[in-house]
Amino acid sequence: MIKILFICHGNICRSPMAEFIMKDLVRKAGMEEDFEIASAATSTEEIWNGVGNPVYPPARKILAEHGISCEGKRARQITSEDGNKYDLLIGMDSANIRNIKRICGHEEKVHLLMEYAGRSKDVADPWYTGDFKTTWEDVLKGCEGLLRSL
Repeated sequence: MIKILFICHGNICRSPMAEFIMKDLVRKAGMEEDFEIASAATSTEEIWNGVGNPVYPPARKILAEHGISCEGKRARQITSEDGNKYDLLIGMDSANIRNIKRICGHEEKVHLLMEYAGRSKDVADPWYTGDFKTTWEDVLKGCEGLLRSL
């Protein structure tokens, strides 16, 4: 079984989009039993009194437009134990990569999602850009490339 953890700053936009897009891709490929896929945040900004916020409504909406549910997902922060548990720690941008390495170590497991789409760019944060369509397209390309590489 391949264990993948997608990581962004708050775990309410990009990383849950990646989590549920990847789950959809492996389901459609008939490979659900071969993967464990989750997502997390590098920060605690979206976690209050130990309870994470749900996926941000525009991110939830664009997933739903493509027939993908993220029902029940709540933000959580990565832990050092995640570095041991997961085979791949996939960050959405260069700041995420630095923070993942600081929190988890395991540099050999840490990758930028867009590497799998043949690009060395960040996935733009739609929290700031408001452009969830471009984020969807980038995350989908990255996840498709990741699945091909596995």
